[in-house]
Parts: sequence; C-alpha cells; structure tokens
Amino acid sequence: MLERLIHSLETSPVMKRGDYNYFIHPITDGVPLLEPALLREIGCTMVRVLDLSGVDKIVVCEAMGIHIGVTLSLMTDIPLVVVRKRSYGLPGEVAVHQTTAYSKGELYLNGVGAGDRVVLIDDVCSTGGTLRALISALGQVGAGIADVCVVIGRGDADIGRPCKMLVRVEVSPDRVRVVDTYL
Repeated sequence: MLERLIHSLETSPVMKRGDYNYFIHPITDGVPLLEPALLREIGCTMVRVLDLSGVDKIVVCEAMGIHIGVTLSLMTDIPLVVVRKRSYGLPGEVAVHQTTAYSKGELYLNGVGAGDRVVLIDDVCSTGGTLRALISALGQVGAGIADVCVVIGRGDADIGRPCKMLVRVEVSPDRVRVVDTYL
C-alpha cells in the first residue's frame, strides 16, 4: 500500500531554504510531474481512512491541496471548497492568517457555513500552522470538522485535534526517508 507515494518521496530532491531542508515533490510542489496513478493511490487511501459519513464539503488550501481535493471530490461526489490566497470580499468571507515553516500569508475561506460538516485535507503538515489556522476559521463560521488528513506528515506538529497522515517523513540535507505509514 502507498508504494508509489513512498518511492516518489524517497527519490525526491532536497534543497535548503535558509536552515530548512525542503523536499521537492509532485504532491507538495506540482513538479517535476504529477502522475495520475499517484493521485489515484492517495485518493483511494483517503477514501479508506477518512470518516466521510455525513460530510457536506471537502476543504483544501490553494494551491497544493487542490489536486488532492479534486481527486477526492471526484471519487466521493462531495463538493470541494478551496481556501484561496486572495480575498473575494464575499459575504461571510473569513480571513485566515497562516504561518508555516518557511512562509507567512493570508488565506480566505468562503463557501462554508454554520452546520456544514467538512473534512479538511492538505498536502503536508510540518509545523501545523496552516491546519491550526483553518481549524480556527472553520470554528468561527460554525462548521463541524469530521476528519483531518494530510498526505505527508513531517515533524510532530500539534494542531489541537487528531490528524491522519498517510505517511510520515524525516528530511535530512540529502534525502527524504519515510518512517511510518497510516496503514
């Protein structure tokens, strides 16, 4: 299980961003090439591990959550909400301040309201900054979170609730090593 994902991670290049060892991977960066079989493997695994009962919406972040969310939405017929990097000024829009291991910025939540039951999906969790911010924003609008899942976990971030990670990795200056899988 997850052979494609594990192989693709363990053959990923690593580069430095300041003091941070950053791995370059199709799921987290969209380069060098995003294979349909890899997305299918991830989508099938998420369908198996997520609590999707009564879920109204899949919530993902722009940009690298979109391809994962689309895959899951097509497999489940659950509508997709993309938290965007720019404001549209729509009624009920919620600004979400995100801080990650290597960047800061604002995201904007639209299309989720009180009583919605959602699953929150992301490509990677390193510090947990993006997920904590999104969980807070979903709470502000009164949405219930059925489940949270990331493809790749890195480190031991506490997001304030359980988070399923399909794989957990360690990144050294010269390689990525998968140290655990969800299954």
